[in-house]
Amino acid sequence: MQQFQVLLFYKYVPIEDPAALRLWQIELGTKYGLRGRVIVATEGINATLEGTKENTELYLKEYLADPRFSDTHIKRSVGTGDDFPRLSVKVRADIISNSAKLDVDPRSMTGKRLSPDELHAWYAAGKNDFYIVDMRNDYELKVGQFEGTIFPGLQNFRDLTIKKDEIAHLKDKTVLTVCTGGVRCEKASGYLVKEGFKDVYQLDGGIVSFMEKYPGEGFKGSLYVFDKRKTVHFDTPETHTVIGHCDLCGSNTENYENCTNNLCHLHFLLCENCKLERGGEPYCSDDCKRAVDASKISS
Repeated sequence: MQQFQVLLFYKYVPIEDPAALRLWQIELGTKYGLRGRVIVATEGINATLEGTKENTELYLKEYLADPRFSDTHIKRSVGTGDDFPRLSVKVRADIISNSAKLDVDPRSMTGKRLSPDELHAWYAAGKNDFYIVDMRNDYELKVGQFEGTIFPGLQNFRDLTIKKDEIAHLKDKTVLTVCTGGVRCEKASGYLVKEGFKDVYQLDGGIVSFMEKYPGEGFKGSLYVFDKRKTVHFDTPETHTVIGHCDLCGSNTENYENCTNNLCHLHFLLCENCKLERGGEPYCSDDCKRAVDASKISS
């Protein structure tokens, strides 16, 4: 039985010819039968790729041989073999969608890197004079977050420019920015430095790196991921804690759905019982169910 692996990585590095990098990534991904998403820009590369364990490692051997990417922090997790529909490689203005308005270059301005081991040591020593600020989107935090997390209220990462006042009281404190794999918290940490925050760290490798080394410690629940798996965790079923709640009835769940009403299409948490009560379809509200039922009758 084949083992599948998901690679998650990014690198802020000057790219003179993003179009050429795109073609190389298409060539490599096709060569090794990989699927997933790659974004390239003049500021670097951001990728999530899946394939067999053997082929993803062969891909990495060629990718890491390029001096521009040789020190890329690679995160590996178990895949299903069907987590992405296809290989998509695109050139964008930045490697985080619409983050250019932050007007910060992580290659020259960023917070201090804090490794998972160092964060774990902070916890073990009882250090409590730091503040974890989560730079993910609101729906991601529903199923997992660090204990004591401070959340600025981002619906999209670009909202940080208008939500920075929510954490202005931390300007003179020790702040640790976190996100899934590190790409957002690295840029966010640079933005906070630019905005006058005095002592800013970024979690090196993101939440996934901490969870993998210290499952069930500090970070509770599961990590939201942008593929068919939706969530991942590294602790055992016996020790895993579900902190997500169904948006309809409040029962514990980690099951994400998109509302069947295409005019809504809300991404929300829905338990199996509530889904069954609505005929097996994921409706975020009775109003959305009635709207879809009405459209079926009229058509």
